[in-house]
Amino acid sequence: MTNRQAMVMRCVAFLPASMLAAAIGYAQGVVGDVAAGKAAFAACASCHQVGASARNAFGPQLNGLIGRRAGGAADYNYSLAMRQSQVIWSEQTLAAFIKRPDLVVPGNKMRFSGWGYDEKKLANLFAYLRTFPPNPAAN
Repeated sequence: MTNRQAMVMRCVAFLPASMLAAAIGYAQGVVGDVAAGKAAFAACASCHQVGASARNAFGPQLNGLIGRRAGGAADYNYSLAMRQSQVIWSEQTLAAFIKRPDLVVPGNKMRFSGWGYDEKKLANLFAYLRTFPPNPAAN
């Protein structure tokens, strides 16, 4: 097992059984489109920022999100549930969280009803988010 596979297995282990099948299904991989991902991010932009000038706002900034520990953006007031979660944001855990935030991290304070499970839309969003590496100045 590679290090990446081991990390995914550790992340997925924290998902409720109802979300496990969706996360495994997403792991099969769908290629995303950055431009379409930017359009998909519009649903997130009212609370989250990305880019060189991104700051924490109503929600945390999302630069370098994939691979980051949940509750890991500096200077953001996360819920206790998010700070204590053991989630590492992978595409699989993010897909499950976007579908049903309260099932992945019960008690989190994100107020988003979820997108359902549109693999292409998620792949597009993740392709867009991957274009924003961590920006220490933005934390």
